[in-house]
Amino acid sequence: MTTAPLPDTETRGLLALLPAAARPYALLARFDRPIGWWLLYWPCPYALALSGGLRTHWPLVLWMLLGAIAMRGAGCVYNDIVDRDLDAQVARTRGRPLASGAVSLKAAWAWLLALCAIGLVVLVQLNLLSALIAIGSLALVAAYPFMKRITWWPQAWLGLVFSWGALVAWAAVDDALPLPAFLLYFGCVAWVIGYDTIYALQDVEDDALVGIRSSARAMGAAVRPGVALFYALTLGLWAAAIWQVRPDVLALAALAPVALHLCWQVVALKPADPQDPLTKFRSNRDAGLLAFLAFATVGLAG
Repeated sequence: MTTAPLPDTETRGLLALLPAAARPYALLARFDRPIGWWLLYWPCPYALALSGGLRTHWPLVLWMLLGAIAMRGAGCVYNDIVDRDLDAQVARTRGRPLASGAVSLKAAWAWLLALCAIGLVVLVQLNLLSALIAIGSLALVAAYPFMKRITWWPQAWLGLVFSWGALVAWAAVDDALPLPAFLLYFGCVAWVIGYDTIYALQDVEDDALVGIRSSARAMGAAVRPGVALFYALTLGLWAAAIWQVRPDVLALAALAPVALHLCWQVVALKPADPQDPLTKFRSNRDAGLLAFLAFATVGLAG
């Protein structure tokens, strides 16, 4: 007996208190699923912490949180605009506001512009180099929805997008991008590939029917060792970034809790269960917190 996938949109908690007319827009921006903006946000405080900016640039911790919420919402709206026809063919996503007709295409574009305006407010808080780097991400964001049509590794492209905040935040502190910034960035890219491959396990059957490509489909039966490989790469690159900042074995030990968490994800993963991959994917909010504590410990000790 096959377990039905969890619905992609859920009106619950604070969203249930919104006026009925506003709820589809909140769902379109995935405000019902905060895990997305947490994962977009984490690379920002990672860089602020490891670069030593938690003391000197602490307001950016909050500004970048606001930016992550707004721009993740904008990215979801844009993605749904592009994918509205595909979403209507997939069981988990056919209830999305655009695919179901709850929000018109014209209204979705207006909502997208409103969210981008919030992102612009955050942008002006940055120095010139950091702002230019942030603007440079727009090309990656615009291309992402098309990657699942042309490559088996759209998760790698998502990694480039979701990790971009590490470069933005490091440049905001140092007004430069040294080697540790890139090591941190590519470690985050590998982390995204790992956890988004887990997320994609929910849709492998529907994706095969409609021709959507993903790393989960590409890995097939080897998905567990594949995710393990990307998580190992994550930890190796993060360790290298820490070593560049503080060449001390004890500093590397700060990564032990997040390493154990990522190991648990791989060992306990049930690829054939439609609900378990979502649980493991969402647990990366906690993995992100553990990684932040590691980088903060190293950065504040300097």
